[in-house]
Amino acid sequence: MATCGGCCGSDVKFEGLSVDYKRRLWAVIGLNAGMFCVETAGGHLAGSNALQADALDFLGDALTYGITLAAIGAAAATRAKAALFKGFTLFLIGLWVFGSTAYHVLVLGIPRAELMGAIGFMALAANVASVLLLMKYKDGDANVRSVWLCSRNDAIGNVAVMGAAAAVWVTASKWPDLIVAGLMAGLFLWSAFQIFRQSLAELRQPVGAPAE
Repeated sequence: MATCGGCCGSDVKFEGLSVDYKRRLWAVIGLNAGMFCVETAGGHLAGSNALQADALDFLGDALTYGITLAAIGAAAATRAKAALFKGFTLFLIGLWVFGSTAYHVLVLGIPRAELMGAIGFMALAANVASVLLLMKYKDGDANVRSVWLCSRNDAIGNVAVMGAAAAVWVTASKWPDLIVAGLMAGLFLWSAFQIFRQSLAELRQPVGAPAE
C-alpha cells in the first residue's frame, strides 16, 4: 500500500490507496452534495452572490471528488491528468464567479444578512468536518492534494461569507457580499494554479520516479 508523503522519512506521495481514505472521501462527497442543494436555495432566497458562488463550489467539489475516487489506483499519469482536469474545473468556477460578481455590481438589492449568516454557518460546519476528515491525507499526490485544497478553500470561503453577512448587516450595503465573492474567485484561481503546477510536474516525471 502506498505510504503517506513525509511519513517515516518516505519520499513517496500518498496515492489514495487506502480503504480509510476512500470512506472519508465518500463522506465528504455526501456533505458537499447536500450543501450544494442548501446553498443554492439559500443563495437565491437571500439574494447573495457570495452564497451562490459557494454553492457552485460545493457542486464542483462533489463532482471532482468523484473523479478522485475513480482515479485512485490508476497509473501515475492518469492520476495527474485527473488532477489537471479538476484544476481546470476550479479555474472555470473562478472565472464564472468573477463574471457573476461583475454583473451583480450593476444589480440593485441588498442581500438578506441574517439568512446569509445562518446558511454560511451551516456550510462552515460541513466544511470544517470535511477538512478534519481529510487532514490526515493532505500531502498526497496531485490527485489527493487537489481534494485537500478544495476543502480548505471551502472552509475559508465560508468564514468569509459569514464575515460578509455581518458587514452587510452593519453597513446595509451589498458591497461586502460582492467583495467576498470576488476574493473567493481569486482563491479558486490561485488553487487551480497550484493544482496545474503539481499535475504538470508529475506528468513530466519519468515512470517509476518518486514524486518530489
